[in-house]
Amino acid sequence: MDFDFSPVWSGWSDLAHGALITVEVTTGAIALGCVIGLLIGLGRLDPRRRLVFGACTAYVSFVRGTPLLVQLFIWFFGLPHFGINLPAFFCGVVGMGMYSGAYVSEIVRGAIQSVDRGQMEAARSLGMPYRMAMREIIVPQAVIRMIPPLGNEFIALIKNSSLVSLLTIADLMHEGQKIISVSYRSLETYLAIALVYFVLTNLTGLALRRVERKLGAGGMLQ
Repeated sequence: MDFDFSPVWSGWSDLAHGALITVEVTTGAIALGCVIGLLIGLGRLDPRRRLVFGACTAYVSFVRGTPLLVQLFIWFFGLPHFGINLPAFFCGVVGMGMYSGAYVSEIVRGAIQSVDRGQMEAARSLGMPYRMAMREIIVPQAVIRMIPPLGNEFIALIKNSSLVSLLTIADLMHEGQKIISVSYRSLETYLAIALVYFVLTNLTGLALRRVERKLGAGGMLQ
């Protein structure tokens, strides 16, 4: 088989720009997903608050039970039927952020529930209000336990971001498709795209492992 990477080299600046857009979309989605995940995760801690618990559970069930691509299409192609036209970049960030938020919420809920109940009981016995006990004692311990699964979610989100190219966002995949459309060198281009995603995900994993070591998460999780 004859390989020709010259179209990839000549279009490398476009791939680099697409990688930057991928990072921007993913960063925005991660930030939004963390906020949504924290709120939904806290809302699912107490089944006795039926309205909040039910709404949060319905959100998680719907988002986790439907494909990310369908959700992105609803944002970009569905909302215009109601007269709501949103920029493609906004739809990509919000769609991915809401998708990630459902998974982050389970990480948040699981991490908080993994903290020994005696911690809360001890805080309340000292006269500390529930919210203060959560903020000062429970959540800091839970955050450390969240880091490894959050790292997996962030890496998965980077890879899932390739779907936003279908919303006409000029991300890494979209720029690669442009190179293929004029050069017809699909294998070489996809190999280059895969390499860039590999670098992005591994740099993210490396950064998260450094944070985990710094906070001593590895020792606490064993």
